[in-house]
Amino acid sequence: MTPISSCYQPGEMTSNGLHQKEEPMVSRIYVEKKPGFDVEAQQLLHELRTILGVSNLANLRLLNRYDVEGISDELFATCTPTVFSEPQSDIIYSELPAADDAIVFGVEFLPGQFDQRADSASECIQLISQGERPEVRSARIFFLEGNLTSEDIDAIKHYVINPVEAREASLDTLDTLKMDFPTPADVETIEGFITLDEAGLQQLIADRGLAMDLADIKFCQQYFKTEQRDPTITEVKMIDTYWSDHCRHTTFETELENLRIDDPNVREAFDQYLRMRTDLDRDSKPISLMDMGTIGAKWLKSKGILKNLDESEEINACTVKVKVDVDGEEQDWLYLFKNETHNHPTEIEPFGGAATCVGGAIRDPLSGRSYVYQSMRVTGAADPLVPVADTLPGKLPQRKLVTTAAAGFSSYGNQIGLATGQVNELYHPGYAAKRMEIGAVVGATPAADVRRETPAPDDVVVLLGGRTGRDGIGGATGSSKAHNLDSIETCGAEVQKGNAPVERKIQRLFRNSEASRMIKRCNDFGAGGVSVAIGELADSLQIDLDRVPKKYEGLDGTELAISESQERMAVALAPEDVDRFIELAHAENLEATPVATVTDTGRVRMTWRGNTIVDISREFLASNGAPKHVEVHVEEGGSYIPDWPGNTLAERMTAVVTDLNVASNKGLVERFDSTIGAATVLMPFGGKHQLTPSMAMAAKFPVDGETTTCSGMAWGFNPYLSEANQYDGAYLAVIESLAKLVSAGFERKNAYYSFQEYFERLREEPTRWGKPVASVLGALMAQVDTEVGSIGGKDSMSGSFEQLDVPPTLVSFATACGSVDRVTSPEFKGAGNRVLFISPTYQDDGLLPDAEGFRAACDLVEQLIGEGAALSVATPGYGSYAEALFKMALGNRIGIQIDGTISQAALFEPAYGSFIVELSTDVDLPASTDYFEVVDAGITIAEYEFALGDESVALADLQEAWESRLESVFPYRSLEDEEPTAQDKAAGKNAAADEQATVETISFEGAAPLVYCGSVAKPRVIIPVFPGNNCEYDTARAFERAGAAPTTLIVNNLTPQAVIESTKALASAIRESQIVMIPGGFSGGDEPDGSAKFITSFFRAPEVTEAVRDLLQNRDGLMLGICNGFQALVKLGLVPFGDIREMDDACPTLTFNTIGRHQSMLVDTRVASTLSPWLSRCKVGDIHTVAISHGEGRFVASPKMLEQLKANGQIATQYVDKAGAPSMDLAFNPNGSAWAIEGITSPDGRVFGKMGHSERSGNALYKNVPGELYQPIFEGGVDYFA
Repeated sequence: MTPISSCYQPGEMTSNGLHQKEEPMVSRIYVEKKPGFDVEAQQLLHELRTILGVSNLANLRLLNRYDVEGISDELFATCTPTVFSEPQSDIIYSELPAADDAIVFGVEFLPGQFDQRADSASECIQLISQGERPEVRSARIFFLEGNLTSEDIDAIKHYVINPVEAREASLDTLDTLKMDFPTPADVETIEGFITLDEAGLQQLIADRGLAMDLADIKFCQQYFKTEQRDPTITEVKMIDTYWSDHCRHTTFETELENLRIDDPNVREAFDQYLRMRTDLDRDSKPISLMDMGTIGAKWLKSKGILKNLDESEEINACTVKVKVDVDGEEQDWLYLFKNETHNHPTEIEPFGGAATCVGGAIRDPLSGRSYVYQSMRVTGAADPLVPVADTLPGKLPQRKLVTTAAAGFSSYGNQIGLATGQVNELYHPGYAAKRMEIGAVVGATPAADVRRETPAPDDVVVLLGGRTGRDGIGGATGSSKAHNLDSIETCGAEVQKGNAPVERKIQRLFRNSEASRMIKRCNDFGAGGVSVAIGELADSLQIDLDRVPKKYEGLDGTELAISESQERMAVALAPEDVDRFIELAHAENLEATPVATVTDTGRVRMTWRGNTIVDISREFLASNGAPKHVEVHVEEGGSYIPDWPGNTLAERMTAVVTDLNVASNKGLVERFDSTIGAATVLMPFGGKHQLTPSMAMAAKFPVDGETTTCSGMAWGFNPYLSEANQYDGAYLAVIESLAKLVSAGFERKNAYYSFQEYFERLREEPTRWGKPVASVLGALMAQVDTEVGSIGGKDSMSGSFEQLDVPPTLVSFATACGSVDRVTSPEFKGAGNRVLFISPTYQDDGLLPDAEGFRAACDLVEQLIGEGAALSVATPGYGSYAEALFKMALGNRIGIQIDGTISQAALFEPAYGSFIVELSTDVDLPASTDYFEVVDAGITIAEYEFALGDESVALADLQEAWESRLESVFPYRSLEDEEPTAQDKAAGKNAAADEQATVETISFEGAAPLVYCGSVAKPRVIIPVFPGNNCEYDTARAFERAGAAPTTLIVNNLTPQAVIESTKALASAIRESQIVMIPGGFSGGDEPDGSAKFITSFFRAPEVTEAVRDLLQNRDGLMLGICNGFQALVKLGLVPFGDIREMDDACPTLTFNTIGRHQSMLVDTRVASTLSPWLSRCKVGDIHTVAISHGEGRFVASPKMLEQLKANGQIATQYVDKAGAPSMDLAFNPNGSAWAIEGITSPDGRVFGKMGHSERSGNALYKNVPGELYQPIFEGGVDYFA
């Protein structure tokens, strides 16, 4: 088949876009990456050959197929080289290429699943045509070459097709993409329900896939008997959701009876719990896990210890009142935090499940009107190194789970613009039963922006954000059910595909004080969709399901009532505020629709097609179903004795650093954007080599201005310890989380906890119930002993698969707010400093710290930090002192000499609650007390070795073992050594040679500076914000700091008219501005299969193109594009050519990183040319440490083009190593850019594009990484107009 790239020519454009005729034909195109650009195909080929073991697979080709209906041939031709493909990197075909001897099959999403690629393609076409969005469908086409057996082919299909989200696609052409949506039947009334006997009710549960048990459905039946009618299926499904364990914590609310406790620690804790109940006059309340889990905070509050809670009837995230410094003024703010699990969805569909985990975690504090600004991810998996062949029947391979889930969580978080401060994965065989996927987030908002009122009759409920579809139906009940071999085949609709750009728009709207202050109450569309999100807003409601916006037709009333999603909110407004609120929503490119009114009936009513399909009393709904009772037997806990095999220090240290729970996870962490928001105080890895993991995440509050107030969060948990002894495991999880937080510079008095419980399905077996009882009581005692309360949490009680159970899990999250000046990191800062061990007194078992001793140790560490005496601080965890000291050494490659009086055994024994402090040289050794011991344990040394007495181990060897252990799963250092494929050979690729290649250090000096004809004291900057951009706040602040006057313009594409108006508005704004800034992000989700296509489609509108040309050619203006903006500049031709032009295969481009995934870290870049006004404050040779975060940052150009750019001085910046030399090593050049190019300019320097986020800078950022962290390009741009 002949490629047809030369056959497609742009169509004629008019002022309103491209003339097109509506034609009901389906146009089809196939797109394949050229050799050298086919990173995804090469990665998959490697996986299939090495992980799946299909050694006979000789080659793999991967094509994207697009079908489009309803546009003209002319418009389709125009979109082919701009939307569906790029001439520089793609080959296009009008028909499926000949298979020859290859096996060919296609894969497509299931009908109803969100397809971001197709959705973004449709939006891009609309931007070009300025008409209606066409129907677009995408598929992946696989060509498998080699001598493959039918078993090989089946194994490959099984590996790449998850039946929960996708199916094999037909290769036939299509006459239409329009789906036949039959008119749904009326909602069924379950005839005879109120007369069913027990067997009939049990059968109904099975037939309808309900999560409720027999007691619940009998309780439900009794209610409808009093109503003297049978329920509709909608009512039953709604009740099933309301009463699910996911929504109403049924397990935690179950009344515990006849508790038999064999363990003495648990017995003592239970007795104290009973005394606390008496103190709080709660003896009449049922004893339950919920009561045990929440009483600690109540008791501490009653003693005056727990303070500053923000309490209300509104159900949002944990909320506390804090004082925040904003431009030197102390303001009242609310600080919100939340942890969320999506264990079941991630187990069956890892990308979507993990994506909606973080999306769901964001929803709660977002519904509290806060701006969510940092997240943490803690997950649990079985060994990902086991061969795929050893995967349990009915399960996805662990390796695929861990990598795909990481891709999902990071994709959603990166797109929405949420900095991920820490990522940790715990490995334990029990998590093969069901994966653990936890997301924890923090948010904040000015207290004055939150209005909390009980909705009154006639108030209006507005549905905000995304539309409703079948995906996400049954998520709550699904996660509450037991699962077995068939689950993966039948649970598909339960996993929703999130749309991060839409949730981002809601964040922007709620950050608008005017909009936020209108909201009386808000609820997110989590589990249960409309029925719960709106149903919980008020006691009495009238909901019109016909007004709920739909993704497509054919949804019945039940589906409209219960489908969940991440990107929708329900807000209760006073009637007089509705129109203005909707106007503000539309200004943010958000749909907003009134769908319900508040009444005074005491009932929740829903109508669909004019018929009432739900009419239930609030009192019944709020009953949470039939009361549950269970007996409990807590068996005596076992002992935790970690085994680090070996006879020598070297052997035992190697055992520690190669343990899966200690080994480097840098390749996992760095796919998560850690710097978006320009507020990150601690990078995930510290030191000049960015290798020492931080103890906690920390970020400044998201204020409009400058602040010195930041938040911190840390986690604690050891699955092996908890498996042995649930009480000890939970107690020490809490201790560990607080010790980490204190190590990072936060104070215990300001701390709060939130817990995540995850246990096996308990059924009605007393010994299984005993495990969470022991854990929750352990966590309760830890709250009392640390004098810090848990004010939130989340439970998931379905961690079983066949006969396999997850380890008893209680993860503790500790969080606090404080000053950025106190934030401390664990990497050793220099040689010759004393290293202290600060250890609290321990209980008789030597495992649990004494309460007073731990508090006193925390106080001492806080004091040392406050006095500036502590240079670095860490706390021993899973691998005790051995792990902690090793990791402290990595970041700056500073060794440690431990005093010979310390036994080797002491380095490997658990030491939870202890601290390691690198002490400043001018500080006296603190004295030991009755509560803690201070040991002068050793000294930091310049030699990179780990020494104990006379025995030493080369830290370089340990580091290599540590870094390589999980590198086959999460690579980050270099491409793996393998035989080149046919495509490699065709492209002339030699990855190993590329990495070793010497790169020229470019220095272009002597260019005459550009001079602006005139003077503008405060140049105006226009920052267009496209769906998916997320750097606009950071960018605007950077320009304000530099003295410019930035304005953001939301590009609105809700309707064809909105597109036309946005086009005119942007063109007008460009004409009124001196600078155009295209910010970073993921415009259009970096789809279809390539970055910045959404932006380029918009800028190619003739009106916008002419405004840009006028700016640059007639008015001496400037343009800047960072990351996504740089991608747009390159693909428009503005760099390197200086004008918007058509692309051809000789043009340079930015494409996928050679490592094949997103990269986020700090890198060093060197100024190579000061041709551009943007670099006028820099000198050639200046090195800056800047944040990067991108998946498509690899600059590719022909040798001729590179030489031309060099000669013209257009190569502005290069990635360099620690010696300042440009490098192709992935450690320094994170994307594999040719000539290590990070930024280029137009020929005259007016247009500057770069990948590094220079706007992500400010006071007290990235405190654990040294370097020149401020690059004054914004000041340079402003200076040009002076």
